[in-house]
Amino acid sequence: MTWLITGGAGYIGAHVVRSMTEAGERVVVLDDLSTGVAERLPTGIPLVRGSLLDRDLLDRTLTGHQVTGVVHLAAKKRVGESVEQPLRYYRENLHGLTVLLDAVVAAGVRRFLFSSSAAVYGVPDVELITERTPAVPINPYGETKLAGEWLVRATGRAHSIATGCLRYFNVAGAARPELSDTGVFNIIPMFFDRISRGEAPRIFGADYPTSDGTCVRDYIHVSDLADAHLAAAHRLAAQRGGGDLTVNLGRGEGVSVRELADLVAEVTGHRTAPVIEARRPGDATRAVASVELATGELGWTARHSVREMVESAWEGWQRHHAATPA
Repeated sequence: MTWLITGGAGYIGAHVVRSMTEAGERVVVLDDLSTGVAERLPTGIPLVRGSLLDRDLLDRTLTGHQVTGVVHLAAKKRVGESVEQPLRYYRENLHGLTVLLDAVVAAGVRRFLFSSSAAVYGVPDVELITERTPAVPINPYGETKLAGEWLVRATGRAHSIATGCLRYFNVAGAARPELSDTGVFNIIPMFFDRISRGEAPRIFGADYPTSDGTCVRDYIHVSDLADAHLAAAHRLAAQRGGGDLTVNLGRGEGVSVRELADLVAEVTGHRTAPVIEARRPGDATRAVASVELATGELGWTARHSVREMVESAWEGWQRHHAATPA
């Protein structure tokens, strides 16, 4: 098979490309490089630079590279920004997906793997989030992911396309420093950014009904996430006809924000006590995945610890940013 990976030069995308190519899969990448970095890609991987909204480009790419499966990662994914710019998020995340699926159907592609998110669940009050937990997103980003799942499944049913929707929890770490997350939008890079500037890390809310008063989250190493994509791609490739698989991807273990801050302090050697600020609207008390379905259906399980995530992320941060203060 030949897989088109949209957003393949991004932080997660580059890890997926690495996992799939190391397993011998043929890969071509489509990325507009708005946040992706071409240098993340292995030598020899075809890179098509362009937008999902460019139907002609999609048609040429799918037919020219004889694509037989798509891994769709490209999307805008900043929650706060989605609240401020909902039209942009619906246009790029949902309309872009519509254009892509139109091209996929026209080209006769029969495998489609969709990057979704735990944001589809909103703020469920459950110990473990299963795939049957009601999906009630609370921001435009989560809405576009849930509507994207609906669209992917409906298209799959109508056109006998085998589809998969992978609901990521909190992604962190790096397989190699050059593949690390260079943005400051997720909690671990946000902690790094504060300590690198000699400022105390921030914790939003310490009065939640948890053991230490801070939110509890499920973190997954990006390498484990990439391997889950490979397992899901193999699952779709082996299917005949349509059918959908929707699974959570996490470790199934909760880590509190305070525990994470303590681990970051230990790994970096910067032991400045965090400052406690007001709760942020929409933050769930606890969001931890049930991963039984992913293990059973994909034969996959996360292998890396939270410490490995922080250590590898810190190594990458130091490579990409100025030296931190003593």
